[in-house]
Amino acid sequence: MQVTALEWGITIAVILGLFVFDFFAHVRTPHEPTFRESAFWSAVYISIALAFGGFVAWRWGSTFGGEYYAGFVTEKALSVDNLFVFLIIMTTFAVPRIYQQKVLLIGIVLALAMRGAFIAVGAAAISAFSWVFYLFGAFLIYTAVKLLRESGHEVEAEEKRDSRIVALAKRVLPTTDEYDGDKLLTRVGGRLAVTPLLLALLAIGFADLLFALDSIPAIYGLTEEPYLVFTANAFALMGLRQLYFLIGGLLDRLVYLSYGLAAILAFIGVKLVLHALHENTLPFVNGGEHVSVPEISTPVSLGVIIGVLVVATVASLIKTRGTAPQDAR
Repeated sequence: MQVTALEWGITIAVILGLFVFDFFAHVRTPHEPTFRESAFWSAVYISIALAFGGFVAWRWGSTFGGEYYAGFVTEKALSVDNLFVFLIIMTTFAVPRIYQQKVLLIGIVLALAMRGAFIAVGAAAISAFSWVFYLFGAFLIYTAVKLLRESGHEVEAEEKRDSRIVALAKRVLPTTDEYDGDKLLTRVGGRLAVTPLLLALLAIGFADLLFALDSIPAIYGLTEEPYLVFTANAFALMGLRQLYFLIGGLLDRLVYLSYGLAAILAFIGVKLVLHALHENTLPFVNGGEHVSVPEISTPVSLGVIIGVLVVATVASLIKTRGTAPQDAR
């Protein structure tokens, strides 16, 4: 897959332009989005993401188009799980609803920047060392097991992590417990102090860093093309703010989502290990020769990912049928 510098430049400019538009059109003036607004813009951003996949298929072929779609669906599913953590952070810091948009958008931009750095490092490592796929695969399988063990205890784990971040911030920075509109810094007694809004943003930024550690190896298990890895991540993050307000009250009903994501991560981890064996160059594995093992195709990967998500979602909704959604405030 050959992507020119011009195509990279145009893609990055368009993505940044969409984020700038989102800020000035929706976030600059604090307000709580309505259901209609959130639903409309969620549909717009998902449509843009799907249309881009069609462009990839037209420009570089259906194989790369399929890899993009598989990566986008995986990253979108992981992003929905991230929303649950964001909800906990917003509740922990008692962020007023009208200011949550700003925290989310800045956090999403930070997430994209961090993932961009991880993507670059991952691409360099893969091009230099084929055995990196062994590490990625093992890490994803470990993450899947960890996700299963923590299932049902996400709130406690996140609150403990947030309390550590707050304690560290208060130790090194002057802070205030009072909000000052949507300001990140305010003056208390004539000197600058950090507001709870900035503390919430720090917590989201740290969570984004942890999410990147999971998501980048996962998508490299579906495509080795840095361009597809970056765009799938960018379009999955785009519209995440609107999705937060659209389904925030339903997140508590997705009780089996973490199980589904664990299954997906384990599946991709196994896929990466099989690929590493197929491309093996390690001298202590089969004498440094390639190992004849079956490889999982992109259509099969996409089918498994979508199938697991559908089963997890339907099972969750059946399990929690009749349960009133929790208010995200």
